[in-house]
Amino acid sequence: MIPEIKIKTITVSETRTWNTYGVDKEAQIIFEEDVAAEMRDGIRLMTNVFRPADEGKYPAILSLAPYGKHSYPPDKQFERIPNVGPLPFSEYTGWEMPDPVYWVPNGYVVVGADCRATNECEGEHFAHFDPQMSRDFHDLVEWIAAQPWCDGNVGSNGVSYLAASQWLGASENPPHLKAAIPWEGFNDFYREHVTHGGMPDTNFYREIWGRRMNSETGFIAKGATAEDAVGEQKNRPLMDEFWRSKHPDLTRINTAILAVASWATAGLHTRGSIEGFKQAGSENKWLYGHGRKEWETYYAREGLEIQKRFLDCFLKGQENGWRETPRVRIEVRDHFYDGRDRYFDDFPVPETDYRPLYLNAADGSLNDGIVDTQSQIRYAALKSESEADSTTWEYTFSEAVDLIGHMKLKLWVSAEGSDDMDLHLAVKKFDKHGNEVYFPDFQHVEQGLAASGWLRVSHRELDEKKSTPWQPWLKHERFLRLAPEEIVPCEVEILASATGFRAGDKLQLIVQGYDILSVYNRFKHEETVNQGHHVIHTGGEFDSHLLIPAVAV
Repeated sequence: MIPEIKIKTITVSETRTWNTYGVDKEAQIIFEEDVAAEMRDGIRLMTNVFRPADEGKYPAILSLAPYGKHSYPPDKQFERIPNVGPLPFSEYTGWEMPDPVYWVPNGYVVVGADCRATNECEGEHFAHFDPQMSRDFHDLVEWIAAQPWCDGNVGSNGVSYLAASQWLGASENPPHLKAAIPWEGFNDFYREHVTHGGMPDTNFYREIWGRRMNSETGFIAKGATAEDAVGEQKNRPLMDEFWRSKHPDLTRINTAILAVASWATAGLHTRGSIEGFKQAGSENKWLYGHGRKEWETYYAREGLEIQKRFLDCFLKGQENGWRETPRVRIEVRDHFYDGRDRYFDDFPVPETDYRPLYLNAADGSLNDGIVDTQSQIRYAALKSESEADSTTWEYTFSEAVDLIGHMKLKLWVSAEGSDDMDLHLAVKKFDKHGNEVYFPDFQHVEQGLAASGWLRVSHRELDEKKSTPWQPWLKHERFLRLAPEEIVPCEVEILASATGFRAGDKLQLIVQGYDILSVYNRFKHEETVNQGHHVIHTGGEFDSHLLIPAVAV
């Protein structure tokens, strides 16, 4: 049963007012709770609407997610994740949604919507990121545009799932969607969430969708059914039509886009945010890549000002200089929360010098020139207390350089005792004094990596049309098993990042068979194909190398 609409008036000064910079603290907000929006098939989705108390028509900002529009404030959810800290939003802010107590006094309507078959919405079945969700996003935009409080200009904004739903909805090109801010979210469900390099995520993915995919403790509506996301992951190890159906055609997008990526959400959001920017067909699109934590940056004053200036331009028609800003803004990390913004016309950065650093198994070095002598290194495929179970390769920079963009590791490998291999990669930075320089990493890890990559070697088949010299694109359509003693080349995508190195600083590459970081609430890959030993071959015909994206300082 659809609940009745509840209406209340909120005075800004009576809320947690951290983010009401420069507005009238006595301004009032009309909060309409449980407003039903009818979709093209008659199904009604529930929304919360926050709008200015002053009569008039305003541009609106939409967020769509299954978590529950009533998930405000999300303090308790944030508190259970280490290293998040206090976040400056009001008590009316839904999980990863825009804060209405910031946006409404700045002249916007904020609409938070629930997905069909979740919470109190109608609908018989819920499925992640399927074409129905795309259509619902489209219909929500058009429903909002037709409301008496909307001036016909609709934008979207939100983090993670709320970013992924924007990529879906924008691909439907709702006529009244004028701008979107997908702040750190995937769009290729299989490559960016279900698996990493073909290895299924056995922790974060299964924990979140196992816990939330029911009507008792999760967000599924009473009487509705839900897609078995965990079961599908287990039963569909390869890319097929099921997974393809969840990947929108990004080239169809024509609305203005501000895509935001963080180097700290590799393995969930980084790749999708960048691919969204690269593939979107929009004439007006920008990319902001930062090296900090997602929620802190999204709700921080600087993050809000970036969002507001973009939306003021495309929803309010303000010529505020946004259109003249460089299309790409990248934070190059020098230390933890210490970086430099650099500006470019496109991404990957034009005129990047892609340099191969050749692996030498004889001494664990990375070399500017080709290594002539063949050698190999052998390590235990599984974690071991009795023998080497990891390899380390190092390179010292003789000059300052920024590594901005995609890295690729080409390896010649063979397996002893198995017909497959799981490879886990990490790039680390050490300063000239020998100290490791840590960076924020996925799920708010403080002592994180500079960059990460993964590959299940049986998934090594490349899509030659989509692959570039610096970014391998895997098909994931069939298993290419290893024969005994067979040596094969494989290319591992190391997710995009931006890190500064100075003369004397060291880049360290780690290759091993198990998770390099394994902490609370992080992705893990415990259903491994590894057995026996891995062998890496270098030198001569075995041109194993790390390709780095060098941009002059």
